[in-house]
Amino acid sequence: MNMNRSYKNIFYVLLLVCNLTFIEHLRAAFPEHPIRLVVPSGAGGVTDSLARLLAIELSQNLGQQVFIENRPGASGISGTQFVATAAPDGYTLLMVFPSHVTNPSLFSKLPYDTTKAFSPVSLVSSVSMVFVVPKDSPANSLKEFITYAKSNPGKLNFSTVGSGSLGHLGAELFNSMIGATMTHVPYKGSPQAMTALVTGEADMYLVASASSALPLIKAKQIKALGVSTKDRLSILPNTPSMSEIVRGYDVQGWNGILAPAGTPPDVIEKLNKAIIKSVASVEFTKKLRQEGATGSTSTPAEFQHLIAKDIAKWAKVIKEANIQLD
Repeated sequence: MNMNRSYKNIFYVLLLVCNLTFIEHLRAAFPEHPIRLVVPSGAGGVTDSLARLLAIELSQNLGQQVFIENRPGASGISGTQFVATAAPDGYTLLMVFPSHVTNPSLFSKLPYDTTKAFSPVSLVSSVSMVFVVPKDSPANSLKEFITYAKSNPGKLNFSTVGSGSLGHLGAELFNSMIGATMTHVPYKGSPQAMTALVTGEADMYLVASASSALPLIKAKQIKALGVSTKDRLSILPNTPSMSEIVRGYDVQGWNGILAPAGTPPDVIEKLNKAIIKSVASVEFTKKLRQEGATGSTSTPAEFQHLIAKDIAKWAKVIKEANIQLD
């Protein structure tokens, strides 16, 4: 009896070891089939463009195809919800942008928990907005514009691509930091917002894409007075950082990758390493520079910290400006 029990114990131990070895083999083999990268916005935008370029690099570095699936709608909420409820196996990922951290304050209720429903993987890029004014604006520097705005309370306006956009929130933050009262005028999209600026209908526009503003700046149809991040942009080397005039001002757009909560740590680690390698590629760096952006990778913990920090930052701005989208 004791001998039979010993054999049974040995059998169970061997079975356990085999199972653990098999599980480790499955994890080590990740990925074994194509990976879906969900972009919660429409095709053709900056996020979509960067996601498609990143997918090419990741496909090479992971040895499996990474394909893009656009799921636009409701300020990115539709696509984000889809990933929040996906299997936590690393085969469905989400490319997020700043709406991910502003939506919790802009909407009274979301169908997912912004911080608990996801496992951060890595940042991908960071981008600076550009503070532009009409060519006929009396201001030729940010300092002059601040004086102009403060001496004309309630008379100036700024254009944006919509309520709750990063350009809207960045302008409201600027308003509060300099003590101005410019009026927000939302438009359907960037072309309309830029047209309003060029024609003088708007007095200021915090444009999200430096690359889209550059041709107009070079043609002297508009004037660039500052960039929203602490560092100057390589494509606008003579345009100062807004923080050089407004101390502490820093508005950074970014893109990053999230996975559903519960994704195994070793899968997250493998994806993180592949993203870091992909972002460092010559082709990806070149594309980012053309968009006025830079590669900006991170550890999962660093990305989680940034998300929490930006949620708190924009919650304050949204509350003070009384912005609500529902």
